[in-house]
Amino acid sequence: MMKTLQVALGARSYPIYIGQNILTESSLFASHIKSREVLVVTNETVAPLYLDVVMTSLQDYRTEKIILPDGEQYKTLEIMSRVFDHMLKARFSRQATIVALGGGVIGDMAGFAAACYQRGVPFIQVPTTLLSQVDSSVGGKTAVNHPLGKNMIGAFYQPQCVFADTATLNTLDDRQFSAGMAEVIKYGLINDIEFFSWLEENMTKLMDRDPELLAQAIARSCQDKADIVAADEYETGLRALLNLGHTFGHAIETGCGYGQVLHGEAIAIGMVMAAWMSQCLGWISADDVKRVQAILNAARLPITVPETMTPDQFMSLMAVDKKVQDGAIRLILLTAIGKAVLSDDYEPSALDATLTHFCQ
Repeated sequence: MMKTLQVALGARSYPIYIGQNILTESSLFASHIKSREVLVVTNETVAPLYLDVVMTSLQDYRTEKIILPDGEQYKTLEIMSRVFDHMLKARFSRQATIVALGGGVIGDMAGFAAACYQRGVPFIQVPTTLLSQVDSSVGGKTAVNHPLGKNMIGAFYQPQCVFADTATLNTLDDRQFSAGMAEVIKYGLINDIEFFSWLEENMTKLMDRDPELLAQAIARSCQDKADIVAADEYETGLRALLNLGHTFGHAIETGCGYGQVLHGEAIAIGMVMAAWMSQCLGWISADDVKRVQAILNAARLPITVPETMTPDQFMSLMAVDKKVQDGAIRLILLTAIGKAVLSDDYEPSALDATLTHFCQ
């Protein structure tokens, strides 16, 4: 059965469809495509698996395809410009629709290209990884990386809809699956204690990819994110909480070289660092930190910083984070399991202690 959620943004509202084998539903695509011109953007890994299925669902349209290299290291302006090249050579108009078929990298690049091409064309998110289904495909954040910082060049640009086909997770490798679970756990940590407790109870079955439980976890994650995005589309306050672990994690991704540490892996490490710092401040207990570590361990995620990272490197890279305001590094920290806050009102010594502790 297909489940439909709604991201409530007034005139820019859109549905999230969650179900098995929904990529074959040509009528579902048709309800969100307004012209005859469609470009499917995918990568070398996903194309052999799902491109033909999507092209068949779009066979009644003038459909073009472009296959980009796979990997975070290719999430650049240079690679994204290939989308513009293809659309211009095909003489696509501003009514054309871009379909982003892939994980978070493809979704971010194709979405940003859609925001830019002729000042904005419609696009559809078709996420094929757990991480992209529960996080990056929802909410309209699109971007590319810069050598000095992750996702520093981009735009808020909402899709027409999101197709989260859970059948695509059957071909996802274990490392990528675990990376996606980091973002699922994040929702429980920031504002959904009931969900966090449910994840603790069911993580073994989730990691075994129990289809019913996995569908529940995806739907709950998407609903949590949709509610936050509806309340704060442009991240002026509440939505920043979705970045728990991301300031530390983005520094790890950039410092180690894009693609060396997966996004979800870096966020898992970052969440442990945020929890440990929250304990330093006296906001949560040592037992709370152990719960965070335990659930990430159960999801087969790393919780230690790569040995090449240094405190100075962390500080330099975190200073480029998008949440920096007036020179102050603002962090998402925990005041309880299931309750997060955005704060620059913390003792600098706690941050120093955290970086020293993890960079040993």
